[in-house]
Amino acid sequence: MGQTHAWLWRHPVTAIRDAATIIVIRDDAVLMGQRGATAAFMPNKFVFPGGAVDAVDATVPTTPLSADVAGQLAEDSHLSPSTLAAAAIRELWEETGQCLGHPADWTDPPKGWRGFAATGHIPHATPLRFFFRAVTPQGRPRRFDARFFLADAADLTTHPDDFSNAEDELRHLQWVPLKDARNFDLPFITQIVLAELTAHRENPRPLSNIPFFRNDDEAHLVSRLNGASLL
Repeated sequence: MGQTHAWLWRHPVTAIRDAATIIVIRDDAVLMGQRGATAAFMPNKFVFPGGAVDAVDATVPTTPLSADVAGQLAEDSHLSPSTLAAAAIRELWEETGQCLGHPADWTDPPKGWRGFAATGHIPHATPLRFFFRAVTPQGRPRRFDARFFLADAADLTTHPDDFSNAEDELRHLQWVPLKDARNFDLPFITQIVLAELTAHRENPRPLSNIPFFRNDDEAHLVSRLNGASLL
């Protein structure tokens, strides 16, 4: 068996799906929950709300992203920036029951968005900031190209401690103090993002060069989207 075929046997090729994750900050804490023990992707891990982009996310109305964020999201992406933002807001709603919305009538929402629309809001993308991007390593049963957004709990239309509308995908929803987050069972990439977030809050940087964990070489370097190496 040739070297290339041996590698493919050990690491079957898995299609990469676009995904969006949202980090909601409340003072010095972030919103996290634990994935179920039987989850196919990252079982039992504490994570930020997020998941794969759905096709309907491209069809929903949103408030506009800032020009800077829209430009960053458009780089090296076949999806529109508003689609990625909508996916993050939908995942936040589904997994935590928290609504990042702008008051508006929405008369014919697609399936997957009807509960959100029933609150009397459309997705509010304007406060979102693009913070991080990561691709799941090769050889995993599921792989995602995930964009991580920052949001502030002050922009939620729901009470930040009310998780009654959450679906069952995440358990133990809670606001985790940043100083305690690394004591939880975290995926490796979540540890990287938390370290970047902690550093950013201690020494704020312009969110112009977005860290990109590409997982496309042996070194698994984190780089900025403009190609400069971070690690």
